[in-house]
Amino acid sequence: MDTFLTGNFINFIIIAILLLGIISLVLRFIPIGLWVTAYFSGVRVGLFTLVGMRLRRVSPHEIIRPQIKATKAGLDLSIDELEAHYLAGGNINDIIDALIASERANIALSFEKAAAIDLAGRSVFEAVQVSVNPKVIETPNIAAVAKNGIEIIAKAKVTVRANIDRLVGGAGEDTIIARVGEGIVTTVGSAHKHSKVLENPDMISQTVLNKGLDAGTAFEILSIDIADVDVGRNIGAKLQTDQAEADKNIAQAKAEEQRAMAIAREQEMRAKVTEAEAEVPLAIAEAFRSGNLGIMDYYNMKNVQADSDMRKSISREMNDDDSNNRNENKNRNNYKN
Repeated sequence: MDTFLTGNFINFIIIAILLLGIISLVLRFIPIGLWVTAYFSGVRVGLFTLVGMRLRRVSPHEIIRPQIKATKAGLDLSIDELEAHYLAGGNINDIIDALIASERANIALSFEKAAAIDLAGRSVFEAVQVSVNPKVIETPNIAAVAKNGIEIIAKAKVTVRANIDRLVGGAGEDTIIARVGEGIVTTVGSAHKHSKVLENPDMISQTVLNKGLDAGTAFEILSIDIADVDVGRNIGAKLQTDQAEADKNIAQAKAEEQRAMAIAREQEMRAKVTEAEAEVPLAIAEAFRSGNLGIMDYYNMKNVQADSDMRKSISREMNDDDSNNRNENKNRNNYKN
């Protein structure tokens, strides 16, 4: 009898463990707790729908909890729409928050448009926030040169509001900054004097705003304010200095070229003279052979040549002495002074 009772007790324990395992497996696969929460939150969803989400590898919590939030906010959204957007890689929570915020702010935003914005890689909730509360984009320092050659360095603050209709395919903040920088450069470049820009910085804002720089972007420009204007370098003077330096280098190069050509011509003439002097002995020898030049004539020619060399030597020495005397007199005068 005791053995029979002991065997029944063991069988009961085994059956209880098996039942607990099966119940745990069912509860893990079928989120009954989530179903109860959805039911009492007004969201009608079947258990088989939740099982289907598990089979499709969709987290039921990622669908049902945003659906509960949307239902409490009065939004009429189907679970199939949310699940399809989730499978496409979208952010369900961000879309629901954006739809709730847009409804409270009286901004027309449908689920399809919000889903398209989200799948395009933009934060639809942030876009709604910027549409309600415009933000300020600050440009870096932008350098421009007026017609008188003075550089102006300006920094602008651009107040923008998100344009919901142009969020898909519209350009971002980088395009706004680039266009504003282009407008600043154009405005300053068309000014005859930099002082005009310093006296009236608002002319930059007005010119940039009139260009319609927000066309094709995801934003609407509300205002452009010049935060800072500084005077930079004198670009015109620097350009003139660089041009003068370039002209000087060109002139020096041409002068060096002419000097090299003159040296080459001088060397060429010396070569010709040396060549002609080398022919003199040959001519003298030929004159001796032909009888046109006698020995006395040759000695007389050598005497004349020696006399000429002596006169040149004396003249050179006298010039050197005169030069030394002048230098001595100049040094005495400097010493006396």
